Amino acid sequence: MKTYQNVLRQIMDSGIDREGRNGNTRALFALQMRFPMADGFPAMTTKKLAFKAVTSELLWFIEGSGDDNRLKELNGSERTIWTDNAEAPYWKPKAKFPGDLGRIYGVQWRSWQGPNGKVDQLKEVIEKLKTNPSDRRLVVSAWNPGELDQMALPPCHMLFQFFAADGKLSLHMVQRSCDMFLGVPFNISSYALLLSMVAQVVDMQPHECILTLNDAHIYHEHFDAVQEQLSREPRPLPKLWLNPEIKDIDSFTMDDIRLENYDPLPAIKAKMLV
Repeated sequence: MKTYQNVLRQIMDSGIDREGRNGNTRALFALQMRFPMADGFPAMTTKKLAFKAVTSELLWFIEGSGDDNRLKELNGSERTIWTDNAEAPYWKPKAKFPGDLGRIYGVQWRSWQGPNGKVDQLKEVIEKLKTNPSDRRLVVSAWNPGELDQMALPPCHMLFQFFAADGKLSLHMVQRSCDMFLGVPFNISSYALLLSMVAQVVDMQPHECILTLNDAHIYHEHFDAVQEQLSREPRPLPKLWLNPEIKDIDSFTMDDIRLENYDPLPAIKAKMLV
């Protein structure tokens, strides 16, 4: 994960300090990270990644859910990384029920409200990959300007696009707001996992996962944690195992996904700033 470490160093060394909505940050604009999937699965090794949380959230997105209660079921926990957003004072008056997060990521992926009814963006992209893989419109967007006020949190990772060539599949994600210490390691693995799952169901090889980080920032409160992480040497990347029997994106379960030979350094604690 030297690619990620290098971006952290670049921000710490050259970033601009600014006051933001939820704390002071040091930031740079429009950075890119590329992860060749042949090198191994890009799970953070300089600190332990909560891969179960990555997997459960991605499956939740794929289900098209915006209900934190469902994510708790998938994750087998009383709280999730979304619970603070579900309980935030600015959102609770809008929530339709306890745990409701509104029309966030998965809802937009699977049930975008178009003028002629709902659009299942993910299903349509997968069908195009099977029938016309050179299509240049293999795009899924979570950024819906008309419904931002109906979301507990406007999407940070707001758009992704696939590129297929020679039986290989790549994914490029664009992220508007990037919490480099807590969020981005999660996002890297989540989109690498999504790439791998889609590649399997369309009978291609996952090739490259690319992230463009627009407002790439480190919270001042995370500086000590970042310095601790930068002092650590990355370990070999693990391998991703997917149940080879699964050929439908909606059929994956938690039991169908695991990391093999994952040997990270210990976790580094830091507070999520909502």
